[in-house]
Amino acid sequence: MYIIWAAAIVLFAVLEGVTAQLVSIWFVLGAVAGLISAFCSAPVILQVVIFIAVTVIALIATRPLVKKFINTKAEKTNADRCIGSEAMVIEEINNLIPTGQVKINGAVWSARSADGAVIPKDTIVTVDKIEGVKLIVRTNNILINS
Repeated sequence: MYIIWAAAIVLFAVLEGVTAQLVSIWFVLGAVAGLISAFCSAPVILQVVIFIAVTVIALIATRPLVKKFINTKAEKTNADRCIGSEAMVIEEINNLIPTGQVKINGAVWSARSADGAVIPKDTIVTVDKIEGVKLIVRTNNILINS
């Protein structure tokens, strides 16, 4: 069993080395515990139980700390400031076709209706969220005659 545990340590360590985030370090710790239990002449079933227990405990104990230091959140952009702002529909918004554009802060964005309603040109809308390069908007029932 010594060779199996040593191979597991190397395998998990190599896997950890080729990934960008911590994904298998807990298995390395579990395999080390399994190897130590093998050196202490523990039965194979106990070695496996120790491996699983140490892996789970290490994962539970360190994962929240690791997540705190690894930046997994999307980078905010200046586009986020559009959310909650009003925009002018410059091309009718129709999710079925799909068409629609709004102008906000001097920039033209593709837009879709949040509730699927057709929103006519020259309507003032509010931006609910951004999905990719499209603004998801809802109508304010304000129509500007041009």
